Amino acid sequence: MDHPLIDLINARIAAAEKDGAFDNLEGAGKPLPKCDDPENAVMTRILKDNGAVPEVVSLSRQLADLRAELRDTGDRTKRRDIIKDMSMIEARIEIARKRG
Repeated sequence: MDHPLIDLINARIAAAEKDGAFDNLEGAGKPLPKCDDPENAVMTRILKDNGAVPEVVSLSRQLADLRAELRDTGDRTKRRDIIKDMSMIEARIEIARKRG
């Protein structure tokens, strides 16, 4: 069954085409870019355009920040808390890698 507005949609597209709305579009006449994962292409593009990164990358960045904080901290209590946080993040990285 077609969408109830399919005739209206097609009429608007035809009118825009007639008016030249699709003339001189960027990339016209060029092949589409190669897509490694066509089923998730739209989702991947949205995530990439919004700066999303894989969980392992995000966790690795957090771990690097904690390591830097540990180097700069002399307080034993704070160092113990940082090491505890680092241990948790390392475990989360391992889990994320296994999920794959």
